[in-house]
Amino acid sequence: MKILVANIGSTSLKWRLFDFSNNAERLLHKGGFERVTDYPKAIEDCLAELKQANAIASESELSAVGFKTVIAKNVTGCVRLDERVLQAMTDYNGLAPAHNPPYITGIKLFAQRMPSVPLIALFETAFHQFAPEASQRYAVPQTWLDIGVRRWGFHGASHKFIAERSAELLCRPDVAERARQLYVNNGAAKISGAPLRVISCHLGGSSSVTGILNGASIGTSMGMSPQSGLPQNNRVGDLDAEALPYAVKTLGLTVEEAQKQLSKQGGLLGISGVSNDVRDISDAASKDNANAKLALNVFVASARHWIGGYFLQLNGADAIVFTAGTGENRAELRAAICANLENLGIKIDAGKNSSTRATEAIISAADSAVKIFVIPTNEELVVARETKRFLEAKKN
Repeated sequence: MKILVANIGSTSLKWRLFDFSNNAERLLHKGGFERVTDYPKAIEDCLAELKQANAIASESELSAVGFKTVIAKNVTGCVRLDERVLQAMTDYNGLAPAHNPPYITGIKLFAQRMPSVPLIALFETAFHQFAPEASQRYAVPQTWLDIGVRRWGFHGASHKFIAERSAELLCRPDVAERARQLYVNNGAAKISGAPLRVISCHLGGSSSVTGILNGASIGTSMGMSPQSGLPQNNRVGDLDAEALPYAVKTLGLTVEEAQKQLSKQGGLLGISGVSNDVRDISDAASKDNANAKLALNVFVASARHWIGGYFLQLNGADAIVFTAGTGENRAELRAAICANLENLGIKIDAGKNSSTRATEAIISAADSAVKIFVIPTNEELVVARETKRFLEAKKN
């Protein structure tokens, strides 16, 4: 079984091709294009590269194309992409304006190019669907809840990968298996040992922190849209509900102008005034730029806030995991997030931390009660695995 995972951006197309033959999983090919202006041509070029690499002879060898879709109205989990699901994504374009429209366009183009190949979506909200109701509910009127105003959560594929891999590293195969089968079993499974408590920190261009109990999400920092939670690259993160109408009235903005500023000029860019890239901000901070230092401090404080919240809800933690671009590569931010937490049993090893970059490692001190891991995420593999499970379930 060969499954192509397509990652679609507004001007990019990236892919990975997985082979699940003979009870194994292999990455056969990966590639991508930036600055895409002609998506039909980009899809053709993708298929041409796969054929040139002898990964496939024709698209008929593909069992499915999987997509890491973001959010859709009243739809989550792993589902077949049909007109109903595409309309549900369209209905929530306003919640994910940078993600949903290009995905919808790209999915339709894939459907036109290979109409006989199943197109499967794994929504980023899926991993959080089994969290306790109290973790999903805003304190809004019932009529608001009825139209979807609730905490959906995102980065689901990444946090699910961390749930599986951290359980393996902590020698808990029962929890790893529960995490793998989470969607198949609708969140239900028995755990043979003590509860396994993991706090997953997906820190990158967009960031979220998730509490994971026995392989399943108990809550996450992102809410109804990817705008929320930690400060993002150029998106605001959490904001008081009264701030928007106040700014609109005081600055003489339209609601649309205010939303654009919050989604394009906010976040780490808005605080630092330097860049939306942590690498550029860190460089400016090292040169004593006060606003750049403040941006990093706000980011660290927000990450610690959410880690602390889930540490309390989980009654401690067996592991804290750093993943994604910033989490995997910025040792100084990992150190700042874990600083002065010895009384909670969290103690980082400075040498291990500083020498770890974009590779799987344990960076906690030997006497740290809580393990601290760096685990490079693999969202595409999760999408491919869930697509495979979806296809197999439909056969049975």
